[in-house]
Amino acid sequence: QVQLVESGGGLVQAGGSHGLSCAASGRTFSSYVMGWFRQAPGKEREFVAAISWNGDSINYADSVKGRFTISRDNAKNTVYLQMNSLKPEDTALYSCAAATRGWSPFIATTRGYDYWGQGTQVTVSS
Repeated sequence: QVQLVESGGGLVQAGGSHGLSCAASGRTFSSYVMGWFRQAPGKEREFVAAISWNGDSINYADSVKGRFTISRDNAKNTVYLQMNSLKPEDTALYSCAAATRGWSPFIATTRGYDYWGQGTQVTVSS
């Protein structure tokens, strides 16, 4: 069982930067692919970014590419999401997720993940 707890949500002005963290329980964190997803009101959950166990493979949604950076610290069992040049359309509940089956073809979909955090709200004001 893996527990994921996100932190760092808040209110940010458009054009600003903000960082999120996701702390994971368990001794096998370093073997998991970790991802970030977001869900805006009235919309489906969408993929944001994913990172392999050692950081060698990273994938971003086109909507955040060049603005967001995913990273991880396996010694701290934590994955991060640095968000720059934020836009009002980035407003959403951001959740982290853990994939225990490795870097699969479904890594950019919810299907690829086994454990989810509760999420942290990010609101970008215009």
